[in-house]
Amino acid sequence: MADLSSNFLGIKSPNPFWLASAPPTDKEVNVMRALEAGWGGVVWKTVGEDPPVVNVHGPRYAALLGQDRRVIGFNNIELISDRPLKANLEEMARVKKRFPDRAIIASIMVPCTEQAWKNILPQVEDTGCDGIELNFGCPHGMSERGMGSAVGQVPEYIQMVTEWCKQYSRLPIIVKLTPNITDIRMPARAAKAGGADAVSLINTINSIMSVDLEKMAIYPNTDGAGSHGGYCGYAVKPIALNMVAEIARDPETAGLPISGIGGITTWRDAAEFLTLGAGTVQVCTAAMVYGFKIIEDLCDGLSSFMDSKGYQSIDQLVGKAVPTVKNWNQLNLNYVEKAVINQDLCIKCGRCHIVCEDTSHQAIFATKNGERHFEINEAECVGCNLCVSICPVPNCITMRALQVGELDQRTGHTISGTYANWTTHPNNPGASCS
Repeated sequence: MADLSSNFLGIKSPNPFWLASAPPTDKEVNVMRALEAGWGGVVWKTVGEDPPVVNVHGPRYAALLGQDRRVIGFNNIELISDRPLKANLEEMARVKKRFPDRAIIASIMVPCTEQAWKNILPQVEDTGCDGIELNFGCPHGMSERGMGSAVGQVPEYIQMVTEWCKQYSRLPIIVKLTPNITDIRMPARAAKAGGADAVSLINTINSIMSVDLEKMAIYPNTDGAGSHGGYCGYAVKPIALNMVAEIARDPETAGLPISGIGGITTWRDAAEFLTLGAGTVQVCTAAMVYGFKIIEDLCDGLSSFMDSKGYQSIDQLVGKAVPTVKNWNQLNLNYVEKAVINQDLCIKCGRCHIVCEDTSHQAIFATKNGERHFEINEAECVGCNLCVSICPVPNCITMRALQVGELDQRTGHTISGTYANWTTHPNNPGASCS
């Protein structure tokens, strides 16, 4: 079987699946249950200075549900650990002693002063933990206090605090980045400039989950009023994948180790993060929805996939898809695809025709001749993939690439084997784009 063991920054774990810093890693009892179930490591829920913060004693979480009531997205307004620092550190030390083969990462957030970071770092190191994650991502509650994303949104602060931590700690430093920023490359570059050993991303996205229209108050709320929170769960995966890939392919941060976070629910999600440059993956919402034993499916699924593709180790998978991520102006404009409907699989629902007719290119014929029948009109099809995306039957509609020498009925041009991108295409004379 494929070897799932991970060696991230010299931090070894039996698999690349870590629990993210969040409610599931708030206490010794939770973490013990997770590691007993088979998780490769945990990032302890973020600790800070004493006295600890005070969380709301009411609804902290809210879910965005699909039509089948599956959790699509998740929102929380919970702050960092509201337990004494000493209690957290003592528990962290006991867990590491009990599970020396697992990755135990301490997540830290303190005020943006050199002395505050200098004070807490040796206390955390004394637990025997394997590394430190700097929480520069939390978008609610702590950011209003000048911490969390308030630091993560200012590259100069990221570099400054990272330099302090590298000066006062001997452990690997992982900088956790906020997605609440225009260009994720800027904070990643700052982290690297400050000496960070790795980055982790994404933290949660600033959000308001919903409005209770009966009470005319946002939800969740405390005594009739609420606050913006952090959005996570399966729905944020595409955003997270993009940001991970941007860092992995940026020449200034290429090679910087990444711990991927954001919507990882299945082994396939994890594999996608790994192929876009992540060395480990962190999971939170899926554990909160399904429990710690999902680790069995995550490991079995990833291992079976790697076996089927001939990958023997995680390292062989990491970054495999990064070279395929390009800027739009680098795409091949001489490449053309057309939709194809498999009539044996078609259930005649007509959804493809309706959406193409109403919102796309009127490229699907609908005939009735005794029965409903749908065909692609190649003279109008632009290969947009909309029909494939909304068809309820897997593989009923697929895309076919036109071959060299074949006529594109829509443009009247013969497919050429010559590559052309946006900057050189004859439809864009004199155009340039860096």
